[in-house]
Amino acid sequence: MTEGDQVSEWAATKASAKGFLICLTVLSLVGAAAWFALTTGLERLPSKICDGAVERDVVIRVLPRTRTAEEGANQANMGEDLMFTCHVNTSADSILSGMARVQEASLQQWLNHYGEGADSRGNAVRVSVDGIETLAVLDSHSGSSSVYISCVPRGVQAEDATEPYAIVAEAGVIGKARVSGAALRQAVTDFAYQITKHTYELADCQAPRTLPHDLPRYEED
Repeated sequence: MTEGDQVSEWAATKASAKGFLICLTVLSLVGAAAWFALTTGLERLPSKICDGAVERDVVIRVLPRTRTAEEGANQANMGEDLMFTCHVNTSADSILSGMARVQEASLQQWLNHYGEGADSRGNAVRVSVDGIETLAVLDSHSGSSSVYISCVPRGVQAEDATEPYAIVAEAGVIGKARVSGAALRQAVTDFAYQITKHTYELADCQAPRTLPHDLPRYEED
């Protein structure tokens, strides 16, 4: 083989290797783009979901990546029968849902209902601030949380009730969550609290007060 032939062969080999690298890069970019498109369903939700009640970032903190995600809300009745629900369903079979409703319930009744069984298992955590009560329960993969805020809806006669009026919310995850431990507990509680604040506005509570933007953070596990 002549020196010229060797140079030509080396140039062809170099061009072939360069072409292979370009193809590999293009395929990698296409694959990454396809993966991103198939796992960003939550990011394509509105910045505030459920009639503006919940920030999308809270949902992203809770649910795993998914190809598609669907959110929805429903308000039923008014006054002492007011109820508001919010849900996010994903193609990854994970669901985050919550419900807030006006009801006659003392603080102790709420604690007995949501905390008694959880306390017996030693996995309930309670946080209180300015008359707002939260109780979160955690297991290895999912979490649930409840929020309690005193509220007498406009048009309701509190003296006719056998127990104080309050807005009670509960929220939880069905299926896998993105995080675990204190991070999951906190994110689900934040979701429940945002639903509670929205319902507080819908109820037009008598002697209303300004609710804090966020609740105190839970301690790390």
